[in-house]
Amino acid sequence: MLSVTFLSLPRVLAQTGGQRHDPAGADQTAAISTSGFDALTGQEPQAQTTPTPPPTIWQYGGFVDAAYLLDFNHPANDLFRSRGTTYKLDQPLINLAAAYLQKNASESSPWGMQLTVQAGQDTRVFGFSATAPDLPGSAGLRHLGPTNFSYRAPAGNGLTIQGGIFSSLIGYDSLYAKDNFSYTRPWGADFTPYLMLGINASYPFTNRLTVTAYVVNGYWHLANANSVPSWGAQVSYKATSHTTLKQTVLIGPHQSNTSPEFWRYLSDSIAEWKSDRFTTAFEYHVGTEDVAALGGPRALWMAAQLPLHWVLGKHWSATERPEVFWDRNGRLTGFIQTVKANTITLEYRRPCRQFTGIVRFEHRIDDSRGPQGGFFRGPFLPSGEVALTPTQSLLGLAVILTFDSQAQP
Repeated sequence: MLSVTFLSLPRVLAQTGGQRHDPAGADQTAAISTSGFDALTGQEPQAQTTPTPPPTIWQYGGFVDAAYLLDFNHPANDLFRSRGTTYKLDQPLINLAAAYLQKNASESSPWGMQLTVQAGQDTRVFGFSATAPDLPGSAGLRHLGPTNFSYRAPAGNGLTIQGGIFSSLIGYDSLYAKDNFSYTRPWGADFTPYLMLGINASYPFTNRLTVTAYVVNGYWHLANANSVPSWGAQVSYKATSHTTLKQTVLIGPHQSNTSPEFWRYLSDSIAEWKSDRFTTAFEYHVGTEDVAALGGPRALWMAAQLPLHWVLGKHWSATERPEVFWDRNGRLTGFIQTVKANTITLEYRRPCRQFTGIVRFEHRIDDSRGPQGGFFRGPFLPSGEVALTPTQSLLGLAVILTFDSQAQP
């Protein structure tokens, strides 16, 4: 017989291999009585208690994410320049919609899996590369979110191995806006992977220290720069009950020339402090690679953000997020520029049984400076291009509806 329990959506996605939900399965015990007679004591034997393993939990659900982002520059091409998510402006859009089925690997049930199908405007750009060809089959793969198998090996504290498409180990923000504090993502998130294609292995040395190693097909999971995999590792340390530190590195080639001198190196550092009513984090990442083109310089880029999130009441919260992205050679954004941005978000969140409704009002201002910087503004020019201006101001309204539940066979 199948029993079903309804859940509300967790507040923030944990960026650890795509494990988006972590329900606590309560242990159960069953008393088994024997019916024989003890000839020595002349008494019935006492009932004995035998523990049974926790039940297997299957989680399933989905969401629809729609928004209208008003650009006060009103560009004729309706584009947010240099972006991979929420890049279409001045029109209502379903940016993402997804459905998922998931079973977490555990000690009592070591095999796990995730299946996520997705569609929407944002699936058209993220995960691809501006400097490398597309991966064969990417037209279909872009409609898959975290989709993988996992196994928890009975080694020490439990070694979990996961293979397939999984949530990126790099970055503070999720591909899915419902799991973030703000609706639009920071620049650093759009130019690091949201998803990875490959295999990872995670081991908790203590309840505070977890180390993860991974091998992936490349920097962007839908790009085919070459046939040499990239690799990396993450160390996550819970310093106190409020403070978590993460350090992640990624190394490997993202050019057709795979000589080690042309490999890409990325470091991502995150410090988060979280209490019941306030969360803040600082993220800094730096990347570099020597461009193989004749006479090409060593490319360098850096990004930093400082989100500040307040819980104002039972249903209301507010977030401010200052950030900066520096692309010295235009290797990531496609343009030599330094972007400074600030985003302010007001959120109303209302759960109702297995559903959660999220409404976000958001304003962000971006300022791009440099020889190739700027944002689109105004009508098409006679050349067919759209003029550029250093500053862009957006005012957005987003509505997200989620459904999350679980079933126990």
